Amino acid sequence: MKHVLKIVVFVLSLGINSTFAQKKEITVSAIWKDYTFLPSGVSGFLTMPDGDYYTLTDTNGIYKYSFASGEKITTLVTNEALKTASHGKISMNAINTYSFDERENQLLIAVKLENIYRRSTKAYYYIYNITDKTIRMLSDTTKGKQSFATFSNDGKKIAFVRDNNIFVVDLENNKEVALTTDGLNRHIINGMADWVYEEELDMSQAFTWSPDNTKLAYLRFDEQKVKEFSMTVWGDLYPEEYKFKYPKAGEDNSLVDVYIYDMATEQKTKLNLGDNSNCYIPRIYWLPNSTALMALKLNRHQNKLEFFRYNTQNKQQDLVYTDENPYWLNVTDQYYFLDDNQTMIATSERNGFNHIYKITFGGKIVQLTNGNWEVAKISAVDKKNKLIYYLSNETSLLNRDLYCIDFNGKKKQLLTNGKGWNTPTFSPSTQYYRNVYSDLNTPSIYTIHDNKGKEIRLINDNAKYKEVMKEYNFANRELFSFTTEENILLYGWMLKPVDFDSTKKYPVLMYVYGGPESQEVKNSFFSPFDLAWYQLLSQKGYIIACVDGRGTAMRGDTFKKIIYKQLGKLETIDQISAAHYLKSLSYVDGSRIGIWGWSFGGYLSSLALMQGGDVFKMAISVAPVTTWRYYDNIYTERFLQTPQENPSGYDENSPITHVNKMKGKYLLVHGTADDNVHFQNAIDLVTALNKAEKQYEQFFYPNKNHGIYGGNTRYHLYTKLTDFVLKNL
Repeated sequence: MKHVLKIVVFVLSLGINSTFAQKKEITVSAIWKDYTFLPSGVSGFLTMPDGDYYTLTDTNGIYKYSFASGEKITTLVTNEALKTASHGKISMNAINTYSFDERENQLLIAVKLENIYRRSTKAYYYIYNITDKTIRMLSDTTKGKQSFATFSNDGKKIAFVRDNNIFVVDLENNKEVALTTDGLNRHIINGMADWVYEEELDMSQAFTWSPDNTKLAYLRFDEQKVKEFSMTVWGDLYPEEYKFKYPKAGEDNSLVDVYIYDMATEQKTKLNLGDNSNCYIPRIYWLPNSTALMALKLNRHQNKLEFFRYNTQNKQQDLVYTDENPYWLNVTDQYYFLDDNQTMIATSERNGFNHIYKITFGGKIVQLTNGNWEVAKISAVDKKNKLIYYLSNETSLLNRDLYCIDFNGKKKQLLTNGKGWNTPTFSPSTQYYRNVYSDLNTPSIYTIHDNKGKEIRLINDNAKYKEVMKEYNFANRELFSFTTEENILLYGWMLKPVDFDSTKKYPVLMYVYGGPESQEVKNSFFSPFDLAWYQLLSQKGYIIACVDGRGTAMRGDTFKKIIYKQLGKLETIDQISAAHYLKSLSYVDGSRIGIWGWSFGGYLSSLALMQGGDVFKMAISVAPVTTWRYYDNIYTERFLQTPQENPSGYDENSPITHVNKMKGKYLLVHGTADDNVHFQNAIDLVTALNKAEKQYEQFFYPNKNHGIYGGNTRYHLYTKLTDFVLKNL
């Protein structure tokens, strides 16, 4: 009997030990050195121009798949063929991006790609002929890398930008022609956006081929009057100064002109859009007939957007549509020009919620969607069948679902399940789409669908990543809501320890971003690295919570634009209210609530600590704006107008103004080469904290930009963040 008992105890102990062995402890090293918690995606997904096929890649080649069946059709390019054609210079591993010409005979391949700013890049481009398996350089590599290389629609030419000028290569005779020659660093830019346009108007390439390939329209930026910002680059015996044009709030912008280059006559035409000294030209589009160019003009206050149509044949220009808003409006890529050249499908917030409209130029404006919910995006427009596919949060404020509606605003259909977050990519024919689905606790699932919503094929369900989540004992996040002292309904998510006990008291770390039109609380999977870090902290006994306050997205203008001309004020009040709500929960240790954020979130976490010292024990602020006077003018003036017009809006909600109120522990982190939120913000806050005799911790990352990454940086940063939380919360 004793022997039996020993055996039973031994077996049970094996089971217990096995159970604990399977549940691994999350470490910062596992997150940022081993990348254990990186989900898999779908490598090289690209819709092909004919609309019925897409491509995927691996290290062995590029493969063609059928949307209709989901089956692989053929191998378009092999690694061996690439290496043979390039004499060993190019392999699949070397390819950064690729695109097809319209006939699908040629591949434009980018290698040795490097980032310029957030959206702009430069690389060496090569043209690979799929039929005869030959490869050639787009341009002489000794002249430097190229940006935005783009096929003409007939595949016979490629335009690109180099050294601030536009070039076109004729692929039939390999002749390279410079369309502009006046480009000069920090003076004139042709075909490429300046820093602030790229950062805040979501554009980088600033040229476009006409549909008939006969003309190329482009923007010319004269940035000579824009003041320069200088950053020290450390490392050499004598550090270098990097200078670039950065227009701060209230300061001069580039003067932007629209040009049309005629490929046959080699002549340029400059459009007359009136005074360009106090406005933006954020988009240019060719109409389907190739005769007319649409140029958009946005006033400096960013509450009036005008659509000017220029006829290249009769040289006439007319204003065909104006969108206005009492506060601000957003320039998007949600403009679809129909084949009659007189009608446009677009989104607008003109009725207080973002909805879809059918607009006849100079005529009737018809609203196609309506309700106290928002259209997030038009995903595709089927001109032939007169259908619009769009994403909205109609099923739930925190969801994103795909719908279809016709050009008359009728026959609306829900194509997704109404339970999570969907990101579709449609084929050019709009007959199929690739969907990426997730929800609060389900990582991305990649599937192929027809345009009725029917699933054709599962590409990747991240099964391995789900096993990693189980192996490391991930806890599920929960959604919650509450009403503030001002009777404002706010939504949040919460992550509790996996062994949560409601009879115990837990410290809480709040995460905040909270910038205008952002959304952190949604029924979708979270950033995997941040989620893993939060799981690490939850394993150590912390609750993590996030609340979206006023000013955030998808709840209409009344909720979003109440922050106008007082950026940071109500957002901070809402984070303090969220902390008070959390403090009221029976399982929260109200004396141990902290907050952290990055960028705008760093700005809010700083303000929250300084104005909510009675509730926050500590705050971490990474790369924060500390005064909007130092930030770029397009972003800042959109919400605050200029400092000359609204000085109190800039100063009353600056963390620098409130340093005397600061209580609790504070960590400030910044990269010294941050081209977005300048290191100057941290320096001035530190100066104010010192003057106020406040104690704090600071850490600066030499030569790192706003993302603070590269090499061992993120591992070091998150080790420091973890230690600060464990020590001070």
